[in-house]
Amino acid sequence: MIEEELENRKTKMSHIDILLEALDKITHNQKDSAVKLITTNYKHVFQEYESRNMSYYEKLKIFIRDGFIDRYTGKKLLFPNVLRILSFELGDVFPYHPNWKMSDCHIAYWEMFPTYDHIVPIARGGKDESSNIVTTSQMMNSSKSGFLLEETGLKIVPGGNISDWDGMISWYINYMSKNYNNISLGDTSFKAWDKALRKCVEEKIIT
Repeated sequence: MIEEELENRKTKMSHIDILLEALDKITHNQKDSAVKLITTNYKHVFQEYESRNMSYYEKLKIFIRDGFIDRYTGKKLLFPNVLRILSFELGDVFPYHPNWKMSDCHIAYWEMFPTYDHIVPIARGGKDESSNIVTTSQMMNSSKSGFLLEETGLKIVPGGNISDWDGMISWYINYMSKNYNNISLGDTSFKAWDKALRKCVEEKIIT
């Protein structure tokens, strides 16, 4: 009965308390007890998973589905090439760095460049499927990293309506219709996002 009570109390211990008790057991040469404590109350769960790289087209469909809204903050995001055009047109006033070096890259790239995130990380047992994927900013993606929502305090907010906010895609299409031959950004990502958008338009995913 006493042992059962001790076990029940341990299950209510905070994670830091569990580790402190494990350290105390190690100090007193009770390694086996420390192993049992961690295994019972703070066990590491190994996950086997496969990761994949979504194509630009697949990512853009997610952004369109979510209305270019950061699903962790509710803030508006921009179609990636819009940010690149700002750098192309404004130069050092709106700097871009290919490796996203913060000291050399305008912070807007971190705040408003969309990416996708698995709500439950794949490495934590999440599924690589649309119901577990949301649009977010590069900054929030880096902040959340491989953590669970309850570990970060974040919540999922509703997506937007692409007819209300399209990430400035309409502006981009109009700009490119007049300046296509003048754009010389010299990297594949700009062309890849442009190609993905054209495919989405062709398939009437966005009009």
